[in-house]
Amino acid sequence: MSPSLLYLVKRTELVVRARLEELLKPAGITALQYTTLTVLERNDGVSAAQLARDSFVTAQTMADMVRTLENRGLIRRELNPCNRRERLVLLTDAGRRLLAEYAEPARRLEEHMVRDLSPEEIAQFRDTLNRAWRALS
Repeated sequence: MSPSLLYLVKRTELVVRARLEELLKPAGITALQYTTLTVLERNDGVSAAQLARDSFVTAQTMADMVRTLENRGLIRRELNPCNRRERLVLLTDAGRRLLAEYAEPARRLEEHMVRDLSPEEIAQFRDTLNRAWRALS
């Protein structure tokens, strides 16, 4: 009997996370922190609540992560001009430099993951994962 798709997706996620942790160790950040920084790179200036949703972590985990990343100088918080009770999270220049430094190694990791797939299969894989995510969202 073949393993379930849920099992295969989780197994892939765990090995990707382990490889990312290994890759990011010299920077002193975790895979989850890296993911958060990449989310900000695509959509800078969001609330911590939105950042938590987009980074797939709980609000409490994000609160801790924001403190850690802010203390490292990789992000900053500022008041939302449209809602003075809310603070927005923004990437700093140091955060952008860290992402730039690890962009190529992360790209190589992704290439390694799909090295046995054709360009068409990679496009189909990306589309299939996006459709599966949308079905469950």
